Amino acid sequence: MPRPNRTTSKTMHRAAELRKEMTPAEHKLWSALSGKQLGVKFRKQHALGPYITDFCCIKEKLIIEVDGSQHLDQEDYDAERSAYFASRGYRVLRFWNNQVSQDLNGVVIAIQDALAK
Repeated sequence: MPRPNRTTSKTMHRAAELRKEMTPAEHKLWSALSGKQLGVKFRKQHALGPYITDFCCIKEKLIIEVDGSQHLDQEDYDAERSAYFASRGYRVLRFWNNQVSQDLNGVVIAIQDALAK
């Protein structure tokens, strides 16, 4: 069944809940993205159509996803989400939790590189 193109109130409510329940890796990355530290505004747990992004820069059409081990078992779902975002003109960068935890500087540099393109 195709997913709806519009964000529903249920998705918006779930995004608000997720903003309060960020993972440690998401918190760590948010500390580097918030407040236009990279020169652009990012939104955390932003609803986009039927999906919720971890971080989204609307102006640059860039989505940042921070993935834990549960994503090893949901490659098809992640591919579907990425295809949806791409169909809306967004680029998606994915990082593993341990990348954010162990090499935040490297992750930020990769995001800066994507923003420069």
